This record gives sequence, structure tokens and C-alpha cells, in this order.
Amino acid sequence: MFDANQIGMPNGNYFALPFSVEDAALALVAAPWDVTTSYSAGTAGAPVALLDASAQIDLYDLVYGDFWQQGIGTVPLANKWLQQSAAMRKQAQKVIAMLEKEVDKNHPRLRSLLQKVNDASAQFNDYVYNTTRALLQQNKRVGLVGGDHSTPFGYLRALAEQHTQWGILHIDAHADLRQAYEGFEYSHASIIYNVLKHLPQVAKIVQVGIRDLCNDEVTLAQNDARVVQFNSYAIAQNEFCGGNWATLCKKIVDELPQKVYVSFDIDGLSPDNCLHTGTPVPGGLSFLQACYLLQQLSEAGKTVIGFDLCEVCPHPHSNIDVIVGARMLYKLCGCLLSSK
Repeated sequence: MFDANQIGMPNGNYFALPFSVEDAALALVAAPWDVTTSYSAGTAGAPVALLDASAQIDLYDLVYGDFWQQGIGTVPLANKWLQQSAAMRKQAQKVIAMLEKEVDKNHPRLRSLLQKVNDASAQFNDYVYNTTRALLQQNKRVGLVGGDHSTPFGYLRALAEQHTQWGILHIDAHADLRQAYEGFEYSHASIIYNVLKHLPQVAKIVQVGIRDLCNDEVTLAQNDARVVQFNSYAIAQNEFCGGNWATLCKKIVDELPQKVYVSFDIDGLSPDNCLHTGTPVPGGLSFLQACYLLQQLSEAGKTVIGFDLCEVCPHPHSNIDVIVGARMLYKLCGCLLSSK
């Protein structure tokens, strides 16, 4: 009875598709968590907002065709984590306020608050790990819908149990190489640091669009052969000097091993695509540049083993963030389902 030519009728599934998780090749898991956000919060609301916006997408894709027919299922949102995120966010804000007042890091109150936040974040990571691991064991492909950029870590742990050597294509404005940023062990600014530290199965991390990082992150990236950066300024310089995006995309893809996970922070795009994301930075990729890079990844014959989309931040008076986010989510699904 499903007619892809008709208007999408909201039914609790991403893109208003008719598939259950059991019937689908790809399962989308919501990760409503933004406890450690250091600037603007709100990304915990992205999974629901993207669900609503995704019903407006026409299903035929100009690159991947009717890939949706393989089935995209939606894992029901666990509302308790959305509530827990809001509660723990208040505790994290107290930590940040104390640090801004230069309270001693060994102050008992500060240490107690940090422990609460870190424990809660570890529990959320375990939830994501258990949920995605169960789906992977059913031979499902999995996409994670964040939340802030700390949310994929549990999923990456689950993938590390299945794959012995793989790489990450990391599209982001930030390097996310900070160690326990602001004392938060699972900070959104520490996700790639934690991967390097805890997941030796990840052989290469190729970062694209990076344009905001600290000295420690520069040093770490320069001294770890697993990290390769195509920063936003180098991308622009390539264009200014007569280079083209297609050639650069080939260089990016060639740096990656056969198996690739895509970690997509929406602030890797230019701010006009994500006005209200937690930490916007001028510069970045255009929407079509990012889509072309994903297309080249699948056309190069790489095996895309999973993805996340993070840091989309809904806004009550503007829908551009969720419009772009929902379409990028669809492109990520197409890239995954069209790969080997």
C-alpha cells in the first residue's frame, strides 16, 4: 500500500517509511544526549526534530536512486535518556560555572559533580553500545542520530568488536582531540581522542573541514600517524590556486582503509547550513561538497560500516537546521546502503 510518490505521512519512522526494524537493512538509533555541550545546548532534541522533518523528503535520490527500498527502520526513542540528559546537563553547567570562576580542580564539590556527569555519560555509552551491538549481531547496518558528538562512542565500541581494522571519515569544524575537556571524560570535544586511546582497531582517522583546534590537538595530530587532516583552510587554498574538489576528494578517500565509518558533525558544513548548532565556526563545506565526498566514498568501492550524524540543533523560530540535517541524514543512509 506504500506509495513513494505521495506526501510523507508521519508514522513514527524516519522518512515516513513503512519498514519495521526487523524488515529493514538499516536501523536508525536515536541518541538524545548533549550533557557536556560547552557553548549552546539543544542537540538532544535533534532525533525527534529530524524525525519530523524527514517526512518531507522526496525519496528518489539523484545519486543513490531508490536505495530506500532496502529498508530503513527506526528504533523507538528511549525517552528516559532525553530526561536524563536534561538533568545531567544542569549538573554539567554547574561544573562549567565553577571552572569559569577558577575553582580549584580538587575542590570536593567540583569533583563530586564531575563524577556524577562522567558516570551518567558512561551509562549512556553503555546503552548505545548494547543497542547497536544487538542490531549488528542481527546483521543490520546501523546509523546513529545524535545528540552531541560524544554520543557515537558506544556504537564505535560495538563496531570494534566486529571489525579488526577500519577507518573513520570525520567531517567536523573541530578536531575533537581534547583529553577530558572541562573534566568530562566523554566530552563532545573528546570523541576522537577517546577513539585513539581506547579503540586500536581504528587504523586511520581522516578529518575533513577542521578549522578550530587548540595547540594540544595540533601536537597530537602531528605525532599520531593515524590522524590525517584536510583542514578548511587547505581546502579553500586548493580551490583558490586552481585545484578542484573532485581531485581533493580522491586524495581524501585514498587515505582511508577499505572499511570506513563516517562520523558527521553538522558544523563541518558552513554555518548557513546549521545556524544554531552548538559551536558554529565560519568556513566549512557546502552541502553539495559534503554530498559529493560521500558519493566518492561509495563509488570508490569502500565498505561503509556505519555512520553518525551529530550536533544538529533544532530552533523554535527557524527550521533550516533540521531541513539540512534531515537531508544529510538521508544522504548518509544512501551512502551506507549503496556501499559494498
